[in-house]
Amino acid sequence: MSNELEAFIEYITVTRALSKKSVEAYTSDLSALEESLHASLISLNTQKLMSVLSLYENKRTLNRKLSCVNTFFAFCYKQQFSSEKTKLKFAKIPKLLPKFLSYEDIMQGLSLIDTSKWIGKRDYALLLFLYASGTRISECLELTLSDIEENWLHVRHAKGEKERIVPLAKVATKAINAYLSASGLHKDYVWCNYKGGQLSRISAYKITQKYLGVSPHVLRHSYATSLIRGGADLRVVQELLGHSSLLTTQIYTHIQKQDLKDTVEVCHPMAQEHI
Repeated sequence: MSNELEAFIEYITVTRALSKKSVEAYTSDLSALEESLHASLISLNTQKLMSVLSLYENKRTLNRKLSCVNTFFAFCYKQQFSSEKTKLKFAKIPKLLPKFLSYEDIMQGLSLIDTSKWIGKRDYALLLFLYASGTRISECLELTLSDIEENWLHVRHAKGEKERIVPLAKVATKAINAYLSASGLHKDYVWCNYKGGQLSRISAYKITQKYLGVSPHVLRHSYATSLIRGGADLRVVQELLGHSSLLTTQIYTHIQKQDLKDTVEVCHPMAQEHI
């Protein structure tokens, strides 16, 4: 690892106080690039660097690497490690509509769960909670009992260390209480496996796949979609989801446009005319 990269890692760890996962991601991506190139990143020209980065066929993965490199270059320029302010262009990614489930689809999946045992009550409560809160699965699994108070949820382990407070539907709170009461577990974490340990991401993924055929993140999209269709302001949805930029939340505007288009096609007489 070059001296410049070591200084950068120290900067994001101490000065910027990024999360452990973020620091690990930067360290892994940037050190791997230096190892593959056998040189310090700032000693390379843009063409040489892009020749290596272009090997990543997945454009989202490529852009994540580019973001790491650009942040590193900006740091080096600011610290005068480099005289050039280099910024690599991101790859264009076609806009994909986020996958989501309707309220009816989710309720149908929940109806398949056998809630006669505490494990079933847990699965039911987990799916209901994800749809009712819009939390990321990482935020969900770090949830403790003290984070829920009078149908309000305090999201403490948020992405980018940005805490937020969101309202939680009473039905979700009720389901969580029923699961905890039936389990007899008295742990710090709300979501536990059958051994009483903290539920893992893989287990949570298997639960959502089993009953809904999707990943946990689709329930986050479903939460946002339901809010937008219900008439929620985009900035309110941004706050509830914990997005740092409104641009991220704007992926859901397609829902409003599609609903308007469908309404016109069904309700307006000229939409049925073939002139």
